[in-house]
Amino acid sequence: MLSSILLQQAGSNQVVAQILMLVAIVGVFYFFMIRPQVKKQKEAKNFRESLSVGDKVITMGGIYGKIAEMSDQTVILEVEGKMRLKIDKSALVKDSSELMQQK
Repeated sequence: MLSSILLQQAGSNQVVAQILMLVAIVGVFYFFMIRPQVKKQKEAKNFRESLSVGDKVITMGGIYGKIAEMSDQTVILEVEGKMRLKIDKSALVKDSSELMQQK
């Protein structure tokens, strides 16, 4: 009788330990994978919302230019030689003036 009670307690302790381990793994995954990605996305969104005409930017493809016109989803980027490119706002990744300050 006593041995069966001890076996049941040991079995329930193992289940609790496995649940705690699973919760710990999910917690680590959240803090090291999901949270930083959400933070990056929020920063990129704030950057794109703060853009205005005349800002110097860099695209994902590495094109440097100055914003000539803006609409809700697109930007007209003026590059070397007065060439104008129509680019989606989501392709803008950096402000080139920030890049110059870092050097």
